[in-house]
Amino acid sequence: MKNIIVGFFTIIIVGLMAWTASNGGAYNGGIHSKVIADIGDGRVAATVAQPKEKSDREKENEALSALRDKAGNAGSFKVSKEYKSKCSSCHGVNASGFQNGKKMMGPKLFGQDADKLYKKLTDFKAGRKENMIMKGLLIKLNKEDLRRLADEIGEFPARAEALK
Repeated sequence: MKNIIVGFFTIIIVGLMAWTASNGGAYNGGIHSKVIADIGDGRVAATVAQPKEKSDREKENEALSALRDKAGNAGSFKVSKEYKSKCSSCHGVNASGFQNGKKMMGPKLFGQDADKLYKKLTDFKAGRKENMIMKGLLIKLNKEDLRRLADEIGEFPARAEALK
């Protein structure tokens, strides 16, 4: 009796699988996987987005933008190796929060007061401000190192002004 029941359910399951496959699969495509262009009139139309060829003007603008980014980075003020190794990957080469026109992970530091920056750095190191990346970067630095970093970042506006 047990074998008859198992055989019956096996036949039902195989039949349902065949029926599902003949109807376009179990959500493996069918009409639901296509992009719906117009459903307002009850009609479903599938569209495939073709990549748009860029005009010569757009290509020139992109090349010009890339050159401006390179020129901005090359002409930026000097920063210490410590700032480059610990801070620039998140806050940008010049602490603007942007690099090569893209928003960085860390916030803008440029223009902040050195004393406020020092307080924030000590808070990150002590764990009063939660940020595992900052805490990990600052864990081996002493107070003099933190003060030196804060003072350097605080000088960035004056350094940028001197380049003009």
